[in-house]
Amino acid sequence: MRNTVSVQLTSGSASSLKQRKPILTSALWIIQGLLALLFLFAGSMKLIVPIQMLTAQMPLPGLFLQFIGVAEVAGAIGLILPGLLRIRPILTPLAACGLLIIMIGATVVTLAGGEVVPALLPLVMGLLCAFVTYGRRSWGSA
Repeated sequence: MRNTVSVQLTSGSASSLKQRKPILTSALWIIQGLLALLFLFAGSMKLIVPIQMLTAQMPLPGLFLQFIGVAEVAGAIGLILPGLLRIRPILTPLAACGLLIIMIGATVVTLAGGEVVPALLPLVMGLLCAFVTYGRRSWGSA
């Protein structure tokens, strides 16, 4: 009797996960798409805007800001393309993890400048990147 109960509990939780997986996958795709658009915009602006204007707005070296711009554009591409092309499912969590590291740095730099409220945007974006990293590693990349 004990074996029957454990089988029923296991099969019940497995069917519950199968019902939630399409919802979680859709949520991950929506979040990935929005993050990709945000990072593509932010990264391309760091590459298009002249270095003098960038360094006037942020207390970091210009070449480092351009490097961050390249990393953001690459991360935006890495959030979308591996899933669309069905290549290397590990690339999407890696891209999200890299963008998470960038957002941790952006949050710290903003807080170090004495600005608390503007630090909320990179903090929220970093949390969304963490969710994508965890979700794609845990629930699969489909």
